[in-house]
Amino acid sequence: MKFCSQCGGPVEQRIPEGDNRLRHVCPHCHTIHYQNPRIVAGCLPIWGEQVLLCRRAIEPRRGYWTLPAGFMENGETLAQAAARETDEEACARVRELQLYTLFDLPHISQLYVFFRAELVDLDFRAGEESLEVQLFHEHEIPWNELAFPTVGRTLKCYFADRLEHSYPIRNEGLAALRPRD
Repeated sequence: MKFCSQCGGPVEQRIPEGDNRLRHVCPHCHTIHYQNPRIVAGCLPIWGEQVLLCRRAIEPRRGYWTLPAGFMENGETLAQAAARETDEEACARVRELQLYTLFDLPHISQLYVFFRAELVDLDFRAGEESLEVQLFHEHEIPWNELAFPTVGRTLKCYFADRLEHSYPIRNEGLAALRPRD
């Protein structure tokens, strides 16, 4: 950040009084510009034994498969953001959203939240951010073509939990995304 979004003046980095972190501060209007983590909300849309994946039409990871997800907007709940992203990316409607996985990724200042959800119907298609949208059985998942580790981990948790018919909320930290021995 170089300029203040309030007055247009140049900003400087310093620790404001009463704070303990470097912030962008405008010396002219004294606005403190906080930069906080971004929340990514999405769905694991389910239809019977299948899950819905989208092939990304945008960067990063264009051409790779993902669960429908994106950045939360102001004025919406996590569940609303997840349902909206599913509608935007897969033109799919979901119901019975249940919080499922959480991923804290401080190295990229993001928090990923996925909900298990039921597809309302099979009326889905690629949205503007997707090249294609498809239902997959577990053995059909393109594991080597998944866009993000959070997506692969969510899918693996789901297929393991499905065997037990138990879907605990999984709070997955950074260690969960590292390869296992």
